[in-house]
Amino acid sequence: MKKKLAFMFILALLLVPCTVAYAYDDAAAATGPVVITSPESGSLPQFNVYGNAIGGVTPGEIFFIDTSSSDADTIFTLYITNADELVHSYRYMTLNIGIYVQDGTGAWEKVPTGADENSRGIYLTMQNGSVSFVLAGGASYKITVEKGCFYCYGLNAERKYALPDFYLTVS
Repeated sequence: MKKKLAFMFILALLLVPCTVAYAYDDAAAATGPVVITSPESGSLPQFNVYGNAIGGVTPGEIFFIDTSSSDADTIFTLYITNADELVHSYRYMTLNIGIYVQDGTGAWEKVPTGADENSRGIYLTMQNGSVSFVLAGGASYKITVEKGCFYCYGLNAERKYALPDFYLTVS
């Protein structure tokens, strides 16, 4: 019990709940050398949630990043901001994050996320709460949820459940 209470206290200190489903943080993000936008609602990842069962996540896009006005490498951090709400609906949630770069023809190519091709990739969970990655300047990127899984507790009397809120920061 003490471990659960300590975990919840640490999450409350580290993560501030956000009422916005998709957000980004940088004063100059909309007009500066790095431009971040959210995708259309039809291309977002879909969570098939039902009580007392393991579920899957349908892939979808969560952010578009344009660094074409900058030659510098930039550090980005992707957060789940509402882990304190998610713990009431899920035992666990694991999301595989994908990063794609746009080539000269407008097609998207997957960016390798590890030191070798056997790397497992980037995973965002309720436990780690955030992942960081570096993107090279002079390109356009999209951040996606490739796949995911979760275990959903039984839904409450109002049949409500929480979905993850994503937040992207630029360093």
